[in-house]
Amino acid sequence: MTHIIKSFQYGDQTVTLETGEIARQADGAVMVNMNDTVVLVTVVIDKRATVEKDFLPLTVDYQEKTYAAGRIPGGFFRREGRPSEAEILTSRLIDRPIRPLFSAGFGREVQVIATVKSLNPAVNPEVPALIGASAALAISGAPFNGPIGAARVGYKNGEYLLNPAMIGLTPDSDLDLVVAGTEQAVLMVESEARGLSEDVMLGAVLFGHEQMQVVIQTIKELAAEVNKPPLEWTPAATDPELAQAVAAQAADGLGEAYRIKDKMERYRALDQVRNAVYAELCGEDEKWPQPLVYAALEKLEKAIVRGRILRGEPRIDGRDTKTVRPISIRTGVLPRTHGSALFTRGETQALVVTTLGTERDSQIIDALDGERREAFMLHYNFPPFCVGETGRVGSPKRREIGHGRLAKRGVLAAMPSIEEFPYSVRVVSEITESNGSSSMASVCGTSLSLMDAGVPVKGSVAGVAMGLIKEGTDFAVLTDIMGDEDHLGDMDFKVAGTAEGINALQMDIKIEGITREIMQQALAQAKDGRMHILGEMNKVIDHHRSEMSEHAPRIIEFKIHPEKIRDVIGKGGSTIRAITEETGATIDINDEGVVKIFSVQKSAGEEAKKRVRLITADVEVGKIYEGKVARLMDFGAFVTILPGRDGLVHISQICEERVQSVSDKLSEGDHVRVKVLEVDKQGRIRLSMKALTDEERAAPVE
Repeated sequence: MTHIIKSFQYGDQTVTLETGEIARQADGAVMVNMNDTVVLVTVVIDKRATVEKDFLPLTVDYQEKTYAAGRIPGGFFRREGRPSEAEILTSRLIDRPIRPLFSAGFGREVQVIATVKSLNPAVNPEVPALIGASAALAISGAPFNGPIGAARVGYKNGEYLLNPAMIGLTPDSDLDLVVAGTEQAVLMVESEARGLSEDVMLGAVLFGHEQMQVVIQTIKELAAEVNKPPLEWTPAATDPELAQAVAAQAADGLGEAYRIKDKMERYRALDQVRNAVYAELCGEDEKWPQPLVYAALEKLEKAIVRGRILRGEPRIDGRDTKTVRPISIRTGVLPRTHGSALFTRGETQALVVTTLGTERDSQIIDALDGERREAFMLHYNFPPFCVGETGRVGSPKRREIGHGRLAKRGVLAAMPSIEEFPYSVRVVSEITESNGSSSMASVCGTSLSLMDAGVPVKGSVAGVAMGLIKEGTDFAVLTDIMGDEDHLGDMDFKVAGTAEGINALQMDIKIEGITREIMQQALAQAKDGRMHILGEMNKVIDHHRSEMSEHAPRIIEFKIHPEKIRDVIGKGGSTIRAITEETGATIDINDEGVVKIFSVQKSAGEEAKKRVRLITADVEVGKIYEGKVARLMDFGAFVTILPGRDGLVHISQICEERVQSVSDKLSEGDHVRVKVLEVDKQGRIRLSMKALTDEERAAPVE
C-alpha cells in the first residue's frame, strides 16, 4: 500500500491521518495524530463465506497503553490488564455512532480496535479515536454509510469552545460535550453540563456538527485516494410471500397484544402469537426457517406499533406522546443505611442507597495521565430478575458501567465540593424492575437518596428518556419511553437536570441522523417531562435532611499549627494510634494541619477532638487547668496539665496552710485544679494550687 498522509486544522489542534505504513494486513488502519495524542485504529472484517447473521456482530475495543504517557503500569505483572472503566466508556462512545451506519442486513463480524500510542495530556484521546474509527471503516471496503466526524465542545461566557484541553467540567468550561455525526445529521451526543439551558445545549450540538465537516471531508479525500474496492456481499432477499403469510397469521393477534398495558402479560400474549405462527409456518416441511419467520414477525410488530403512534393513536400503555407514567416515591426505605430511596415510574423501579465515608474511602483512579481520587462514586446494577429473566450475576457489564456513568453525569453538577461536605459518597442504584430508562430512574433515585442521607446537594435532579418514531417526513417524539418503544423506535434521547437547566444529555440514533427540528422538539418535551418529575419528587422531599442518620459517620474538621502535627502523631505513630484505639475514631491530618476526625458515634469524635486539642494546645499563663499528679518530690509535685506537658507545684503553692510533706496533701494520680503562674524561656511551667480564688475553684474548666 502507498503511504498516504492527510492533515487539517481543527480548532487549535492540527490533525494528521496516516495509512498504508502500519498494520497493513488489517482491512483498514489509520493513525490519527492530534497535537501529539496518537491513536491507531484498525478494522478487520470476517472473510469467511459463512451464513451471515441476522444482526451486526460489531465489536469495538478501545485500549490505553501506559507507555503512551511515559508510565510503567502498576500491579504485580507490570502490564496492562482488563479494561478500565474509562476504556469501556470510550469503547461504547465509538460504537454508538458507527453501528447504525452499516448497511441493513450486513451480518459479518467486524472488529474495531483503537489503541492510544502517544498522549498529550491536553488532548483527550476520545475524539481522535472516533475520527480514526470513521477513517478506518471508510477505507476498509465495509458497507459503511459514513464517514462520520466528531468534536468535543465546551462553553464559557456565552461562547462555544472547539476541542478544549479538558476532561469533564472545569472552571474554564460549564460544558463537556462530545458529538458525532455524518455530513447531513447528528448521530450521537454525550455530555455533562452545569445547569445549561435547552437552547445552549442545542447550540452546542449544532456548533459541533458544523465544525466537524472538515473531518468528514478529509476522510472522504483519504478514502478516495486509497480507493479500496467495496466488500462483496449479498443482502438477504425479502420474501413477499412470507411477509403476507406472517401478516395473515399474526396481524390481529399482535395488534391486540400491543394494547395490553402490563409488560409481562403483554409478553405472554406476544409469545402465544409467535408460537402459533411458528407452528403454522415452520412445520415439518419447514417451508420457511424459524429465523426468517422471526425477522418477518419483528418487522410486522414494528409496523403496528410505529404506525399507531404516527396516526396519533394511544401508545401501548394508553398514553399520549407527552405524558409521563405514574410515579411513586419512598425515602428512608432501609433502616440501617445512611440514605435510601425507592423510585418507581411505571414499570421501572430503582432502589438507590447512599453510603458516606472519609476521604480515604474515595476511589483511586489510575488514569493514563496519572493517578487521582474521586470522592463521589455512583454504581448501577441491573440484575436479571428485574426483567423477569435468569442470567449470570457477577462483575458489571459494559451496559451497566455506561448507565452508571450517565446517571453520575446527571447528578455531578449538583454535588457539594469536598470543602463544603468533607465526605466520600458512594451511591448504588439497584434496578429492581425495568421497562424503560432505568438510568434516568437512577438519576431521580440518586437525588432522593442523597437528600435522605443529609448530603447538601444544590437541588433536586430528575431525568427522562425521549424516543422517536420517524417514517419519511412524518415523526413523533415520545416522552418517557417504555422498553418496547425503545426497541422498536429510532432514538434514545436522555436528559437529566434540575429546575434551572440541563446537567447531562445523551443521544443515540438508530437511523441515519435527525434534524434540528426533531432535537428542538425533543428538548422541549424533555423539559416539560423533567419539570413534572421534579414536582412529584419535591412533594416527598425537596431539601436535604438537616440531621444525618444515626448510623451515618460524623466528620469533625479543624486546623492545628503544622508544627504540632508530629506531636499528634507521636513517635512511630504511637500517640495518634492510642487516640484511635481508645476512642474508636479515625484521624486524618494533612501537611497543612487540617485534622479530620471520622467516627460513627458523635461522642467518640468529640472525645478524639478534645484529645488532639489538648496535645496541640499552648500553655497559657493565668489559665486554670484540671491536672493529674504525675509524681511527688520533697519540694513539690509535678502535675500533668496537657498531654506531655508537666508543671511544678512548689510545696509553698499547694495550700494556704503549711504542710510538712507534700504527701500530707497529695498522692500520685490525684486530680487537682491548678493555675499557671509562669512559663519560662526553656518551657518550664510553674503552677499553683493556692492562688485560685473560691470562684475559680468552683468554675468549670474548658
